[in-house]
Amino acid sequence: MKEIKETLASQHPGIGFKAFDTIYRSDKQSRVKYWFYIILLMLVVLLFLPWTQNIRSKGYITTLKQEHRPQELNSIISGRIVKWYVKEGDHVNTGDTIAQLGEVKDAYLDPELLKRTEQQINAKKASIGFYNTKVAATDAQLNAMQQALQLKLRQLSMKVISDSMEVIAATNDMKIAEEQYRRQRIMRDSGLASMVQLEQRNQYYQSALAKKTGAEVKLMNTRIELNQVTQEYAEKMFKAQGERAAAQSDVAAGSAEVAKLENQYANYKIRNGLYYLIAPQSGQVVQASKAGINEILKEGEKIAEIVPDEIDYAVELYVRPVDLPLLSVGSEVRFLFDGYPAIVFSGWPQASYGTFSGKIKAIENRVGVNGLFRILVGENAAYKPWPENLRMGAGAQGIALLKDVPIWYELWRNINGFPPDYYKPNTKEYEKVKK
Repeated sequence: MKEIKETLASQHPGIGFKAFDTIYRSDKQSRVKYWFYIILLMLVVLLFLPWTQNIRSKGYITTLKQEHRPQELNSIISGRIVKWYVKEGDHVNTGDTIAQLGEVKDAYLDPELLKRTEQQINAKKASIGFYNTKVAATDAQLNAMQQALQLKLRQLSMKVISDSMEVIAATNDMKIAEEQYRRQRIMRDSGLASMVQLEQRNQYYQSALAKKTGAEVKLMNTRIELNQVTQEYAEKMFKAQGERAAAQSDVAAGSAEVAKLENQYANYKIRNGLYYLIAPQSGQVVQASKAGINEILKEGEKIAEIVPDEIDYAVELYVRPVDLPLLSVGSEVRFLFDGYPAIVFSGWPQASYGTFSGKIKAIENRVGVNGLFRILVGENAAYKPWPENLRMGAGAQGIALLKDVPIWYELWRNINGFPPDYYKPNTKEYEKVKK
């Protein structure tokens, strides 16, 4: 530039070069190289600054406990909607009535169903009482027959003993008469006794033999009578026992029918209590699936949802399998919630503004259908409380904080496609979160 100015001055003497100096600043010394060196030095220093490695993932707001999530209000029985007690958006407390149902099945349409079922139960219980009375009467009859049999057997036993004694006496008389007849016959053969005396002895002998035979027949008849009485009473007792068994069978069948009727009565009574749908917990009624009166509701069908008041919020994130070994329970995660502005420096979490902190509470061991693993992150109240206006299903961006490394190392890692460095989490923090 100076050479150009000298050439122009030699060609046009007397002409001023003020405009030329103003435009081209030929009299000024350039400082570009100094700024270049300064910037280069700053970049070198910047490369050695610490950088927090992280894993970024998108997720949604949910809850740690299942009972804090929106609950479906289902009807156990089928019915028609008779009346709504709330509308969508209303707040209900535990035990408040949501809607009233009417019956649609013909088996339960009778308004006096409970009363009639109770009458059936009472009637069946009365019949069981009658059968029990019959059983008691049969037992008394069996006891009476048992006592009569014992008396009859005792009487006949005494008679057998008496007849046996008569047989013994008749046998003895027969033996004596037989011996006298034998001696008398010897004397008659010797001529010492007459024929008349021999005939008399023979008559006595025949009479004693007849008495002995009669006594034996009488004893046999008594024993036969004893067996007949035993058999007769046995038949009567067996018949009575059969009647008692039949009555007991009727009692058992009646008891089974009573149990069945009582079960039906209990079911009917419980069903009457199911006509009113009750709020299981306090919260807001949303997403009513039935719009008007007289609509039919099937068994197990949802009628509305209740969003609980007390919610222990958490964020569910999905991470790649390659990043899963780098995470552990108790690790810190920073969040950007949708609707809350923030200035984020992912590598310098301390310099970020508007982010919220959380701790990993659980890591699922099963991969999802999207090929990612699901983790649950709870609030880290020690850093900063989460916003009170969070809602279920809102979006959140999570930044899992890992190991601190220099910036040059992080650039080198990303250029080569290496994963973040594995690090060991704080064991005390892990145990604290686990408890």
